[in-house]
Amino acid sequence: MKKRKWLSWTGIIILLIVSLALIFNQQIKYYLVGSYRPTITKTTVAKNQQKKVDQKEYDFSQTKDLNLQAVAKARANKQAVNVIGQIAIPAINLNIPIATGVSNATLAVAAGTMRPDQKLGQGNYPLAGHNMANGSKILFSPLYYHAKVGQMIYLTDMKKIYYYKIYQRKFILATRVDVVNNTSKKIVTLITCDATGKNRLMIRGNYVKAVDFDQAPQSVQKAFSGKYTNK
Repeated sequence: MKKRKWLSWTGIIILLIVSLALIFNQQIKYYLVGSYRPTITKTTVAKNQQKKVDQKEYDFSQTKDLNLQAVAKARANKQAVNVIGQIAIPAINLNIPIATGVSNATLAVAAGTMRPDQKLGQGNYPLAGHNMANGSKILFSPLYYHAKVGQMIYLTDMKKIYYYKIYQRKFILATRVDVVNNTSKKIVTLITCDATGKNRLMIRGNYVKAVDFDQAPQSVQKAFSGKYTNK
């Protein structure tokens, strides 16, 4: 009899936990993304840049909508996220890590590089990030709501800070994979979902200059020194 009661209470507790998880799914997901705080230094970036990344990490067709399972998996397996820098756009309060590839684990907590051969300050440097909608501040959501032509984009590998200035904000079809291709012109291309999730918002910036991290103005360095703005 006691065993039956114990099993009954166990079932109720499990059901309660599952119910709470479903109710607070979004809040839990936001917390896991928002509390991701990798330490980014010249040493860690240099080490991660030397790692060989599987070509499958750049398979866009395998990228799925951000869900709780993907975020939990990314947080549980830190090795799955190969952080190589940061992106900051102070005008829209965006500051998140940059990691290699567009795997679900990478895009769950960072902006992901879209080609294995891309290099900062050279040709086209494309990055992808999730738009969480509903006014979210998570990942690339601020791009959708606040990015405008004329704003500055800063990218860093902790050795140098690369300055880009937004010159284009454009909605494109999800099939426009050509925007990831390299170019002779030095630009940055930021890609995120539109409000429907079916198509994409593309933000492009022209290369302005690159300066040693320590030689950049304090206001620019500060854009990278604070907490990430995933919250």
